[in-house]
Amino acid sequence: MSSAQLPPGETKPVRSLRRRFTVRRTRVGGWWVALVAGTLVLLLLLIFVLQNGQQVQISFLGLSGVLPLGVAMLLAAIGGIVAVAIPGTGRILQLRRAAQQEVAGRSPAPPAEPAQPPTPEIHKNAPQ
Repeated sequence: MSSAQLPPGETKPVRSLRRRFTVRRTRVGGWWVALVAGTLVLLLLLIFVLQNGQQVQISFLGLSGVLPLGVAMLLAAIGGIVAVAIPGTGRILQLRRAAQQEVAGRSPAPPAEPAQPPTPEIHKNAPQ
């Protein structure tokens, strides 16, 4: 049988015309994904604020005022983000400083040894 004549029910294998290759990720592609995701989050926040427009009384550290509920909750979320970002930034700076000292050949200060509890002294002549 030649390749032109195949038995009924069998098909000739077809080579894929497409070459399989992968595209490496780039910074621009990453920024684009972040921009789209950020836009979606901002759109959802805008919808949230617009749907929660009823006025609420807010009191904080002796200050008080009236704000729309959505705005008050958004400000509380921003305050929470700041409360997490401050110690996180401090830790990043601490690690960066330690890495720079390591690269420069200076070893960062070793961590302080934990205090050992005093061990009781055992005397050989002590009554038991």
